[in-house]
Amino acid sequence: MALPFCLQKLRLPVIASPLFIISAPALVIAQCKAGIVGSMPALNARPATLLDDWLAEITETLAAHDRAHPEAPAAPFAINQIVHRSNDRLDHDMQACERYKVPLVITSLGARAEINQGVHAWGGVVLHDVINNAFARKAIEKGADGLVAVAAGAGGHAGVKSPFALVQEIRQWFDGPLALSGAIASGQAILAAQALGADLAYIGSAFIATEEARADAAYKRMIVDSDSDDIVYSNLFTGVHGNYLKPSIRAAGMDPDALPVSDPSAMNFGSTRKPWKDIWGCGQGIGLIDAVDPVAVRIDRMAIEYRQATLALKQAQARNRLVAEPVAFV
Repeated sequence: MALPFCLQKLRLPVIASPLFIISAPALVIAQCKAGIVGSMPALNARPATLLDDWLAEITETLAAHDRAHPEAPAAPFAINQIVHRSNDRLDHDMQACERYKVPLVITSLGARAEINQGVHAWGGVVLHDVINNAFARKAIEKGADGLVAVAAGAGGHAGVKSPFALVQEIRQWFDGPLALSGAIASGQAILAAQALGADLAYIGSAFIATEEARADAAYKRMIVDSDSDDIVYSNLFTGVHGNYLKPSIRAAGMDPDALPVSDPSAMNFGSTRKPWKDIWGCGQGIGLIDAVDPVAVRIDRMAIEYRQATLALKQAQARNRLVAEPVAFV
């Protein structure tokens, strides 16, 4: 199945994941101008009335960019909606998205048919994030256009499935748009996601350590100074398992290697520290992040790596064909 039109002409096959607290118009606009889908959670706009201002800023800035650079138009942007019944802002935020005809909506925490229908009514596309094959089926049955497969190693609330298992199970029955999330921070990893069967890579943590990200400077520096050994997987802070930076847990006065297990129905169980604000989420792919760069610089580097990896793979395939071909004797 062909990708929706809004995802067909990206500079790189990448969606920047919506980062709670961190993603705001400056980050989204920089990502879109650099040629990948930029995104943010609707709930980052506080108070709720701020969402209209942010959507106006994003749409008007990207439209002005396209007028000035018709040869290199910006990529579309996405808004993340938490569709769980506990989100009392959902109706308000969906109405704002409808007013601005948001091209791509990423839904989380419970697929809902009426939300998908609403997005389709204004011509938008819906991707739903899932951590297993069962949730993937439910999302498509309820009308989502595509999926974000959140595999092991992803930042924030992450699954435990290997990307090899998760993608191949989904691809057995679904040929629509599929993005893969989990420890992706380089051009090589983007190509690997496509080799597994995904259409796009879904990247978050690599964009926290950028100049445009609305994150604490210490958070950005911690990502630069850390690698996959500094990530811990715990459900203590929200009741849902996620990946967090160990140094931030130590700074909060806890031992990251001896965290208790939370009651899954409780929020902030066993801790007065706020997740995301004091306890910093992060994925396992940060070992390559060695500086706090502008978004454009980070994406330029990924584009170079992607081209190099594509060429290297083609060369390896050519060598393998030569080795595999039978020798003709005369």
